Amino acid sequence: MVKITVDLIEQCAQYTNAVKEREIDLRGYKISLIENMGATLDQFDCIDLSDNDIRKVEGFPYLRRLKTLLFNNNRISRVQENLEQTLPHLETLVLTNNNMSELADLDPLATVKSLRYLSLMRNPVANKPSYRFYVIHKLPQVRVLDFVRIKKKEREAAERLFSSKRGEQLKKDIASKRPKTFEPKMPEVAKKNPQQERDTAAIKEAITKATSLEEVQRLEQMLKKGQVPGKEAGRHEQNGTEEVEEEMDED
Repeated sequence: MVKITVDLIEQCAQYTNAVKEREIDLRGYKISLIENMGATLDQFDCIDLSDNDIRKVEGFPYLRRLKTLLFNNNRISRVQENLEQTLPHLETLVLTNNNMSELADLDPLATVKSLRYLSLMRNPVANKPSYRFYVIHKLPQVRVLDFVRIKKKEREAAERLFSSKRGEQLKKDIASKRPKTFEPKMPEVAKKNPQQERDTAAIKEAITKATSLEEVQRLEQMLKKGQVPGKEAGRHEQNGTEEVEEEMDED
């Protein structure tokens, strides 16, 4: 297994391809994770990551120049959300012979408005009923799907299908198979006692009005223990009264 490093990017083949795009060739390195792509310095129109072990299209930094991504013969089953935020001019995405299995897995591509050419040939998803119509409906920006130009009649048929009752039910069935995003449970924050907050504020105010270092230190100790000056005095007075009453009873 090989990691994408600065050295790898510098040593692999870089050339102008047949369509006059500046391309970098990262084919066949058994790469499993997309990382450190910032080392390309956004100097390429096309990145070829075919014949690797990549599972998810993710991990790209902001690459304004990049237009074409080739992922033939990988193990890709998912595409990250908001891919357009890092690849704002992506036009061609080739995912031939990967593991995209559910129609809902294609939904993240809906926000990539620059996408024009998409290949999902030899993916399990391509065998789904209404596959082509769903892609045409969900990704209206795509012009060529699986190397076949989308015709006007296909767009009209897709619109009729997904505007019908059958289409509405189909969309619900597809959405139900969308992978759930894991949301970690945040630890609960202990609720503050309003009276405790007022007591703490009273101690802090008393510290600001203290006239000696000894008094400040005494108040700080009370703050740590959660004691309040007024209440402490009240308790002392109450204790004193109880002691006097006890003495009177004894007499």
